[in-house]
Amino acid sequence: MFQVEIYGRVRRAVLVEGRSRRAVAREFGISRKTIQKMLTYSVPPGYQRQQPIRRPKLGPWLGVIDAILKDDKTWPAKQRHTAKRIFERLKEEHGFTGGYTIVKDYVRGEELRGREMFVPLVHPPGEAQADFGEALVVIAGVEQKAHFLAMDCPHSDDGFVAAFPGETTEAFQQGHVLAFQYFGAVPTRILYDNTKIAVAKILGGEERTKTKAFLELQSHYLFADKFGRPCKGNDKGDVEGLVGYARRNFMVPIPSANSWDELNAYLAGQCRKRRERLLRGHTETIGERFERDRAAMLPLPAAPYEACEKVSTRVSSLSLVRYRTNDYSVPTEYGHRQVLVKGYVHQVVIACGSDVIAVHARSYEHEATVFDPLHYLELLEQKTRALDQAAPLVGWQLPDCFLTLRRLLEARLGKPGSREYIQVLRLLETFTLEVVSHAVEDALRLGTISFDAVRHLLLCRIEQRPPRLDMENWPHLPLARVRTTQAADYMVLLPCLPAGTPHLDVEVML
Repeated sequence: MFQVEIYGRVRRAVLVEGRSRRAVAREFGISRKTIQKMLTYSVPPGYQRQQPIRRPKLGPWLGVIDAILKDDKTWPAKQRHTAKRIFERLKEEHGFTGGYTIVKDYVRGEELRGREMFVPLVHPPGEAQADFGEALVVIAGVEQKAHFLAMDCPHSDDGFVAAFPGETTEAFQQGHVLAFQYFGAVPTRILYDNTKIAVAKILGGEERTKTKAFLELQSHYLFADKFGRPCKGNDKGDVEGLVGYARRNFMVPIPSANSWDELNAYLAGQCRKRRERLLRGHTETIGERFERDRAAMLPLPAAPYEACEKVSTRVSSLSLVRYRTNDYSVPTEYGHRQVLVKGYVHQVVIACGSDVIAVHARSYEHEATVFDPLHYLELLEQKTRALDQAAPLVGWQLPDCFLTLRRLLEARLGKPGSREYIQVLRLLETFTLEVVSHAVEDALRLGTISFDAVRHLLLCRIEQRPPRLDMENWPHLPLARVRTTQAADYMVLLPCLPAGTPHLDVEVML
């Protein structure tokens, strides 16, 4: 194909300078037919196919190829035929004698015709889309995977991102709570994928059986819902874009924080900073356009939402409660009783009736056991022989003064000494470790080795009064027995004196 420059020079020579077509064709070395075409078109018209492509060698096998491509749509994308595999099957199974290129070109054309097309959409103010994404983060020096909930307002392109240790029900709920606080309002309708956190069963079409946790969240905030088609991420393309944007911009380089709350504060700050951007095709910033979103949204409810999963279960004989494959301890007095477990993002709270009986940091490990040593001290006071093998006490870091106190108690009292040591530990059920440690140190310094002495010294320290260790008021303390010495007692020493040593009469008054 000739360049536009040649077209211009030929057209000028004939139409402006008046030269003959024969002379111009001879000068430029092109045919008079081409000269006529250049005079007809001001620019190269390009190649225009007048008839459909004829494939004489491939024609008899087009039906076979179409059948393979149609059947592929029912199989996973990673196990579908490539053009090369189709070519090999045509040769082996059908005696095809043509080349690979014509097969490849035909398959490529069919794939392009089969690709889905989309309609540009307009989003009314007040609606939102939500989805989870994943990224690496560093929390308290530990590199781990974060599951972040992203919520996007398509009308204004404003968005919010919050990260959690896992993609769980309580993270889903807490993410909504934080997003609504960030927006200062509740979207009128939110579009989701078919996550199991929200959808218990797909009934067909747009009908869904929703989970109890999702219905509770929806009833509290009163937003409407909509669910996309299964495996069709383009139904919520705006939030998919926000997930990718947040991963590329908010989490590169990999963010590092001391806690999840610190990380989420950083992400919220990045979202607010993004409101200042002016996107392509708009004359207003994201923040300015979001004001229309906010005006159309629902107000926040007066009462806060408790973002947790509630599970009713029973305490085992080991005083453990199982939640999400992990076991958490409760005081032994609640053994075999029915309790309510509240699973928050970072805490597990266990209640019996109206009383909260245990609070633990949430574990995201698998089949782990989380102990609180204080829960087992009452039982250990009865079963002192289990003290050295008690699993809840393994790894319990106590000051050295506790070990010294135990050694002295057991040396003086034997088995009852172990019980008194556990009674000292039970003071930690009421008082702080620092206060009890000081009382133990005072008892060791004064040589008053007993539970009663430690308790008395602890109360004196709290009440800021001097200790009064009266032996009559504290009968359990070891008494110092001092007997009056008589002069006659020294007579026992006479046989020990060397022969010839003069004897002296000594009177001792005590």
